[in-house]
Amino acid sequence: QVQLVESGGGLVQAGGSLRLSCAASGRIFSIDAMGWYRQAPGKQRELVATIRGSVTTHYADSVKGRFTISRDNAKNMVTLQMNSLKPEDTAVYYCNVNTWQRLDYWGQGTQVTVSS
Repeated sequence: QVQLVESGGGLVQAGGSLRLSCAASGRIFSIDAMGWYRQAPGKQRELVATIRGSVTTHYADSVKGRFTISRDNAKNMVTLQMNSLKPEDTAVYYCNVNTWQRLDYWGQGTQVTVSS
């Protein structure tokens, strides 16, 4: 089992920035990829960004150039720096890890609200 605890959501005006963090505990040696997903009201959960190792990243087209994902393996943390936020970024953001056994674990979610 892997436990995930997220922090850093909140309310921000359009054009502002927020930083989300996620700390992993438990069977952390089994973690392959870490990432962030989001779910807006009435929409399906979607991928925001993932990172494998410390440098292999993947971003949704909608956030490229604005969001940056990073990983601190020593602290078992993944961070999402979100800049130039838009109202359409409003959603509940979920931390995710995928293990070498291809199991998925999810955080409890943190609300991000961007006002226009």
